[in-house]
Amino acid sequence: QVQLAESGGGLVQTGGSLRLSCAVSGPAFSRYNLGWFRQSPGKKREFVMSLGWKRGFKYNAPFGRDRFTISKDNAKNMVYLQMNQMKPEDTAVYFCAVDTKDQPPPQTTENKFDVWGQGTQVTVSA
Repeated sequence: QVQLAESGGGLVQTGGSLRLSCAVSGPAFSRYNLGWFRQSPGKKREFVMSLGWKRGFKYNAPFGRDRFTISKDNAKNMVYLQMNQMKPEDTAVYFCAVDTKDQPPPQTTENKFDVWGQGTQVTVSA
């Protein structure tokens, strides 16, 4: 059974950086599509970024373009979300997600992912 554990959340000032980590337990990490989502208070969970396993193709939400980066380490079964130039509107609970069933692209919606972490809080102060 695949399990996820996010870490790295916290409080950061506007303009600062934060790196989220997600440890993935599972037998086929290198063949999973990986993603990050977030949910702000009073809002629906929204897509942030994803990374496909076959060609390493990345999708990203417009708000994260040029500021956020997704990466992974197959040797450590880890996926990361590097966030730079952070803004107060980036405040949210961030969720790591894994697609173990190799859903067809684009992996940009919740229904493309079948395993979810518990989330980690990120707060950006003004």
